[in-house]
Amino acid sequence: MAKQLQALTPYPEINFVLLDLLSRAQAILGDRFVGLYLYGSLASGDFNLHQSDIDFIVVTENDLPDAIVSELKAMHMRLASSTSKWAQKLEGVYIPKQYLPHYNPTDPPIPTINEGRFYMARQGSDWVIQRHILREQGAVVTGPSLWDLIDPVCPQDLRKAVLAILHEWWQPMLGDPARLEAPEYQPYAVFSMCRALYTLEHGSIASKGDSAEWAMTALDQEWVGLIKRALAWRRGQETESIDQTLDFIKFAIEHSRQFDAAKNRE
Repeated sequence: MAKQLQALTPYPEINFVLLDLLSRAQAILGDRFVGLYLYGSLASGDFNLHQSDIDFIVVTENDLPDAIVSELKAMHMRLASSTSKWAQKLEGVYIPKQYLPHYNPTDPPIPTINEGRFYMARQGSDWVIQRHILREQGAVVTGPSLWDLIDPVCPQDLRKAVLAILHEWWQPMLGDPARLEAPEYQPYAVFSMCRALYTLEHGSIASKGDSAEWAMTALDQEWVGLIKRALAWRRGQETESIDQTLDFIKFAIEHSRQFDAAKNRE
């Protein structure tokens, strides 16, 4: 069940950024503000000062008018241009409470902050997984428990979401790997494949550290060196050739076909 953070996080600089975000968001949203929550590595205990981002959601009452969205965009642009490296690592969404219980691809676009950009976007298949993580592991900065606001996600739905992500997001990268040229994206890709394969095998979600450890024992030994390099990577370091990372993505996609075939037989 989601846990209430007593001291936000173990990292004072990150706590400062979170409290700053909280006060600014509450000032803009007023009565529309429901709660601020953390998911991802900060909530799972898998946070890495050299690799991780600050993943958050703000839950709101109802859809936000354009004027409020514009204020949120200006606020996040100010945060991103600040001297705090952690303010620049905020990644999250503002989601109305009525869209929170379960994933619906037809829900309207919501305010999204990602890689320093603020834009309106529909939620992708990955939000099946994110909802599960938020319900089971999400950390409450302030607001009601997400346990009662999000429907349970079954193992088969987690597997279907992973298949969709592999085929919709990662498979096109085999033909156009430009995004992988960014040094930080290769470790992210490696961890994503480890977590995807773990979920397909077990029907549950593991942290990137746990899924990497599992992959190094469960998969062919040819991937161990790649996974170890991803674990050891630090922000600012260059990475090696993308070829083995592409091979690992291709392996994960090919391995997923047996699960895709089983899904089509349902």
